[in-house]
Amino acid sequence: MPFHNCMKHLLIKATILNKATLLFGLIMLLNVDYSAAQKGKTFTGILEYKITSRDTSLRSILPDNSMYIYTNDTIMRMENFTDQLGMQVTIKHMEKNKSYLLLNTVAGKFAIQTDLSAQKDTSKHKSKYTFKKRIFKRKFLGMKANRIIASHPDLEEPIEFLYFKKILGKYNPTFEEIPGLPVRYSVVTADGVIDYELTKINRYTPNRDLFGVPSDFERVTFDEFLSRMIETKNGGEIIPEE
Repeated sequence: MPFHNCMKHLLIKATILNKATLLFGLIMLLNVDYSAAQKGKTFTGILEYKITSRDTSLRSILPDNSMYIYTNDTIMRMENFTDQLGMQVTIKHMEKNKSYLLLNTVAGKFAIQTDLSAQKDTSKHKSKYTFKKRIFKRKFLGMKANRIIASHPDLEEPIEFLYFKKILGKYNPTFEEIPGLPVRYSVVTADGVIDYELTKINRYTPNRDLFGVPSDFERVTFDEFLSRMIETKNGGEIIPEE
C-alpha cells in the first residue's frame, strides 16, 4: 500500500471511537444527503446515545460509550469521547451540506473541512442492509416508536430497529432508508456488531458557540491535513484533548 494511502487509512481509524467503533456512523453522517423532502417534525436540543458491543467478549476492548448529538435544526454537532483519543467532534451544516472534523494533534489543532455536496455522486455506495417495516409500535422513552426489521449478510439473524417517525431522520442519518430518527439500532463494523440506543432526548436551544469552529483550530482540507501529518516528526500521532 502506498505510504500516502497507508497514512490516510491509519489517520481515519485513529479518529474513530475505539478502533473504528464509530467508523460506519461517521462516514454515514458525513455522506448521507437529506436534501429531499422528509416527513416528520424538526428538533432542537440534544440526543444522547449509549454505544455497546453486542459481543460481550469484546467489551473489555470496546467498552460502553456515549455519543452526543446537538442540533439547532440547521447545524449538527456530534461528540464522542474516549480516554485514548479524547474528544472527537464533527460539525455539519445540514443545509449547505458542509462539515468539519475537529482533531487535536501533535502538529496542532485542525478543522478538516469537507464539501459534501461535491462528493455526493462519488461517495454513495450500495447498502448491504435490507429493511422490512412491522406493524404495531413500542413505547420508548415515553414516546411511540415505529418498528423495522434490519437484515445484513454479517448478522446471524435480523435485528429489530426502533425509530421515531415524528422526528426527522437527518439528525442521525446513519440509515437513509429509515423514515425517521433511529433510536435503537445496530451497526456492523470490522470490530463486530455495535448497538446504539437513545437514552436521553432533551428539547432546548443549545448555545450557538457549540456549532462554530473554535478560533484556535486551523481550517484545512483533508489533503492539507495529511501533508501536515506526514511532515510531523512523530508521523501525525493524534493526542487526546484534556
